[in-house]
Amino acid sequence: MKQRRVVVTGLGAVSPIGNDVPTLWENAVNGVSGAGPITRFDSYLFKTQFACEVKGFDLGAVMDRREARKLDLDTHYGYASAVEAIADSGLDFEKLDCNRIGVIFGEGIGGLIALEDEMRAYALNPENGPRFSPFLMTKLISDMTSGYISIRYGLKGPNYVTTSACASSSNALIDAFDQIRLGRADVILAGGSEAAICVTGVGSFNAMHALSVRNDDPKRASRPFSKSRDGFVMAEGAATLVLEEYEHAVARGAKIYAEIAGTGLTADAYHITAPHPEGEGAMRVMKLALEEAGLPLESVDYINVHGTSTPAGDVAEAKAIKNLFGEHAYELNISSTKSMTGHLLGAAGAIEALLTVLAVKNDIVPPTINHADGDEDENIDYRMNFTFNKAQKRVINVALSNTFGFGGHNASIAFRKVEG
Repeated sequence: MKQRRVVVTGLGAVSPIGNDVPTLWENAVNGVSGAGPITRFDSYLFKTQFACEVKGFDLGAVMDRREARKLDLDTHYGYASAVEAIADSGLDFEKLDCNRIGVIFGEGIGGLIALEDEMRAYALNPENGPRFSPFLMTKLISDMTSGYISIRYGLKGPNYVTTSACASSSNALIDAFDQIRLGRADVILAGGSEAAICVTGVGSFNAMHALSVRNDDPKRASRPFSKSRDGFVMAEGAATLVLEEYEHAVARGAKIYAEIAGTGLTADAYHITAPHPEGEGAMRVMKLALEEAGLPLESVDYINVHGTSTPAGDVAEAKAIKNLFGEHAYELNISSTKSMTGHLLGAAGAIEALLTVLAVKNDIVPPTINHADGDEDENIDYRMNFTFNKAQKRVINVALSNTFGFGGHNASIAFRKVEG
């Protein structure tokens, strides 16, 4: 069976450094940090008192307030990103077969804020009995984002949510890619959303010592591949990529950002939170993505790395790149856009895939910010180009986007410039 080509024809985002794609991209190229003090709750007793929150989000511009009350913030973000992506793609659903258009999203947690709010209300007034909102379950379950988007637009193709911790939305993109190339759909809105900046989210990551505690300098707290890194910076938001069969896109005159050339999925089978110390699973997943794409190692120009700014994770990924690419590891560019956006958890793969696509389209590598001279870890080979502090212009024909998740989940997606 001849497999079909899959291209990206639309982009949408809600993020800590921009609530639309042009703003997100401009700030990413300019090295703007989205970190700041937490405003969602009083965090003064927490070890970490900052995060990368979405700012100035205008929900009323995309959703009726009465409708919004039925849904959690993660769905608000996801739907808003889909609205932008659809507009950007130029899709006219009235002229298309909506039975062959789907929605596949990734979420690592789901409606944590809604659950926390309802449980707090019950705990404070137990004498009133279990008076929960009739919308609690629809707010809580992680599939509601993909379901709501499909309902609003009448999209009747494949529809579900993938969950693999921080690799969730990369899994969603890979599933969407497979559905299209195997002929099960023509178009899929694929992405991820997450909104877990709340007492439970921050408190639980604090308890496992995963978050940075650089409260005196939040904007410089996320510093991937620097010796002084002390944990990731929690973030929220969403991104949607319109994936489309190549001939379908050409027939309707769509603009094409990039092509998905290949994908990889592996498991570390090592530890519930820590990566394999040598990056074994990360190395294999990049190799698989390139093999599926039929691309040599030397073809890769840029890797948007998982790069969370954790002591163990950054070392493992740097080792994986060096061991897989050999001498070519010193020729390609590497950057962690989490240094600016923070870590969007289940939505990380989608927002980073979007930024990787724009890097390919515009021939610009976004930077890894917050690295200081002399701040070097003896376990990381700094002959590799981590694109520290300043964006770099270079021709990017092929790029990888990596995401890894608790439980040992690894995902990698190879994007390339479109060839006829």
